[in-house]
Amino acid sequence: MKNILITGGAGYIGSHIAELLLNKNNNIFIIDNLARGSKKLLNKRVFFIKQNIVNYEKVKKILIQNKIDSIIHLAALTDVQDSEKNKLKYFKNNILGTQKLIEATEDSYVKNIIYSSSAGIYGNSKSPVNENSKIKPINNYALTKLKGEEIIKKYSKKFKYNFCILRYFNVCGASPSGKIGIINNKNKSLFKIIASQALKKNPMVNIFGNNFKTKDGTCIRDYIHVSDLASIHNLMLKYINKKNKSYTLNCGYGKGYSVLEVIKKFEKIIKKKIKIKIKKKRKGEIIVSYSNISKLQKLIKWNPKFNNLNKMVKSSFAWEKKLLKMEK
Repeated sequence: MKNILITGGAGYIGSHIAELLLNKNNNIFIIDNLARGSKKLLNKRVFFIKQNIVNYEKVKKILIQNKIDSIIHLAALTDVQDSEKNKLKYFKNNILGTQKLIEATEDSYVKNIIYSSSAGIYGNSKSPVNENSKIKPINNYALTKLKGEEIIKKYSKKFKYNFCILRYFNVCGASPSGKIGIINNKNKSLFKIIASQALKKNPMVNIFGNNFKTKDGTCIRDYIHVSDLASIHNLMLKYINKKNKSYTLNCGYGKGYSVLEVIKKFEKIIKKKIKIKIKKKRKGEIIVSYSNISKLQKLIKWNPKFNNLNKMVKSSFAWEKKLLKMEK
């Protein structure tokens, strides 16, 4: 049985990973400062510690006392626009936090680290991007994720751990069990916004720019269902432990959908027209981003279960309906 620590594990993605790994007979420990996460999402069998990863001494003690052998590092601030306004806050949380966490692994039991990075580090590269595509982050959030990657790589030989850097594309959906999904109303992901609006009598969605050089003028993204993303963490954790090697991988489906395509799919499923308001373009916005995942597919037998737009939209909408009932 493994002792796995998930930083930021009370958040949307972390809670899905925790649920999956618990079902694989692991001991799951979670560090979260609950700034964005919630204990409501967590299984009662996890060991929860409210803590900030910047606290080196406390984190070191947690690693040693619980004989943590693997870390899944998700703790981060993730709002692109907020990162442009509050650069120091993002430096302290995303870069310094990662630095302190990794320093705490020295002379510990930690053998494996999975790091949550972002496709944003590719910037406006020509898609599909592979792991060797040019790195050129165009916003501060993506820059902090790139700096985190560099920290993970820098200390791997010195502290003798394997790592897997997972570059997430856009994550959406909710658990098939209906127990876990996005509960933070400040979450600005497209699927969350449309799904919550879809419950209203007259749904309305803002589109930030509609004259980009794309097929319909709106931004294009590669979306991946959170359950399929969680399965990659489980498979890669076992893989790097077995092979005693380190990897950097894209996590997406290798297909791009425009903002308008997603809205139209929601309209079809909810059988309701969604009003669109065109707003000015946002600073640091990537125009086109979708993945080449051939490297991931060669390494592991990953069989995604939600890799079509219909399933992702239905999953997101079903969760939002359940959330509304829970809040009443």
